[in-house]
Amino acid sequence: MSRPKWALAAILALAAVLYAWGIWAWGWGNSYYTAATRSMSSGFVNFLFGSFDQAGVVTVDKPPFALWPQVVSTWIFGFHGWAILLPQAVFGVAAVFLLHRTVRMWAGENAALLAALVLALTPITVVINRDNNPDTLLVLFLVGAAYAITRSIQPDIAPGAATRWLLLAAFLVGCGFNTKMLAAWIVVPALVAAYLVGSTAPWRRRITDTLGAGGVLLASSLWWVALVDLWPGRKPYIGGSTDGTAFDLVIGYNGLARILGMGGGGPGGMPGDIPAGFPGGENMSRVMRNLMMGGDPGLGRMFNEAMGGQISWLLPAALVVLAGVLVASRRNKDVPAHQRAGWVLWGGWLLVNGLVFSFAGGIFHSYYTTALAPAIAALIGAGVVAAQRVRFGVQALAVITAAWALVVVYRSPDWNGWVGPVVVVLAVLAVAAFRAPARVTAPVGVAAMLFAPAVWSVSAAFGPPPANASLPTAGPESSVELRQMMPPQMSEVTGGDWTNKGDLSDEQRKVLDYATAKSGGARITLGVDGGAIMASNFVLNSGRVVIGFGGFMGVDPAPTTEEIAGWVRRGELRFVLAGRTSIAEMTKRGGQASERMTWVRDNCTVVPREEYGGTTSMLYECR
Repeated sequence: MSRPKWALAAILALAAVLYAWGIWAWGWGNSYYTAATRSMSSGFVNFLFGSFDQAGVVTVDKPPFALWPQVVSTWIFGFHGWAILLPQAVFGVAAVFLLHRTVRMWAGENAALLAALVLALTPITVVINRDNNPDTLLVLFLVGAAYAITRSIQPDIAPGAATRWLLLAAFLVGCGFNTKMLAAWIVVPALVAAYLVGSTAPWRRRITDTLGAGGVLLASSLWWVALVDLWPGRKPYIGGSTDGTAFDLVIGYNGLARILGMGGGGPGGMPGDIPAGFPGGENMSRVMRNLMMGGDPGLGRMFNEAMGGQISWLLPAALVVLAGVLVASRRNKDVPAHQRAGWVLWGGWLLVNGLVFSFAGGIFHSYYTTALAPAIAALIGAGVVAAQRVRFGVQALAVITAAWALVVVYRSPDWNGWVGPVVVVLAVLAVAAFRAPARVTAPVGVAAMLFAPAVWSVSAAFGPPPANASLPTAGPESSVELRQMMPPQMSEVTGGDWTNKGDLSDEQRKVLDYATAKSGGARITLGVDGGAIMASNFVLNSGRVVIGFGGFMGVDPAPTTEEIAGWVRRGELRFVLAGRTSIAEMTKRGGQASERMTWVRDNCTVVPREEYGGTTSMLYECR
């Protein structure tokens, strides 16, 4: 086996270790999605729609594509945390391999190997590939689309083959849409521009092919939406929507609300603002802004404390590479079309995604930025190779990256502060070796660029699991745990631990055991006000039917008051876990959610805590 093949094998092995080592100790990952995978195994409709609960009352707030492989994995290996996370690690390694193959066609073997290494070592990518959020599969589909586009613009490709590769790219983006909806479409302008720039076909054919790809994109994106909204039989309410339709979920909660900040991300999302005077409201608003929203929107968002250590390590260098390419392209008009298209593809991917992420006014989590990692990796890989032909080129990239690394590292000097001096030494060595051959200077420069993010990635892979698996981050914990910020009402709903790391607390176990023993065989063992995020522990740790009222955060209009009354009347539901104040009332997002809990308080009686041994929870019995 040749040296490049050995090098690629080593990089893939490194990625596999970073993404999979010790995943059995990471528990259930994001318990919201993991609970759904258990419920989805209970029936075809629940599987098809992505139902959070076994009763098929409400779905998760995303399409089910990313959850289907996790469900299949549990069918094969049993319902374990590592079985949920294993597909993520596989998808992550596959993305590294596909990126290598894509960049190799465009910029050569050395650039491809470096791009693969950069992607493997990106801190937020390491963390999200060890978790079960949908972004891992989204990135794989998008890198696959980039590969197909790159194949379609190769100089010696036949016209028919080019068209087929273009259509495949559109199909893969559509698969990404059914993984995380409109987040997949952000790269479409870059893909289209790369094809139009790189293709050697007549312009008429280019336009025709692009229109055909647009049709494939729409069909592959919207088939699940159409299936859901045209489904003739009973189906779960679509979580996060305002009217129970998947189309509304696309346009609203997972669409314009993410960009424009409509209500903090939609009816099923976290509230963007907390009412004035509400207990703990000021702290809650700060947490929502920094942890849930990634800080304030603006050009500096990708570099702030929430994002900087996750994705920005090589971002300044990537932008410098793009600027250098733009200047060089004006001087050299003889660059082959497919090579120009590669810069358009990856530069467009980075700029469009980066701008959308920077200015998004709705819910925005730091792990979303893993979608930037393939573009940064490709630009750095090709950029370092190109910089070797420029005097002090590699040294300049190394110094720029090392300088920014110092800023990021010393935001938390007590956490691996020794990294700073090492980065400085490596940068100095890179500069001092400017007279040495490229085979010497380039590795030293790359080491200076990758050392700091590599430390963050290795620490994430071999260190303790993140405090909040729903919002995983690499590096030092930048905020106190959310439960310390929440008012007493939130603890009453869940028995003292609202972050729901996956294990039942003693209080929750007592509630569940009591409800199971006293429910008289009711179809629904327990209803939980506060939504799926509050009910996840109960679903994960029992074979019982437990419903989280109101979707993800408890404010969706499902189940309705009439449904709850019908369940109680027919003996299908007897116990409801709730607080004195519902989440809908706490956040002033009422409607059906407030009416639901008003009905419970008016028609059910509080179970004395001494009967089940509770101390903080409030359990209602309905007859």
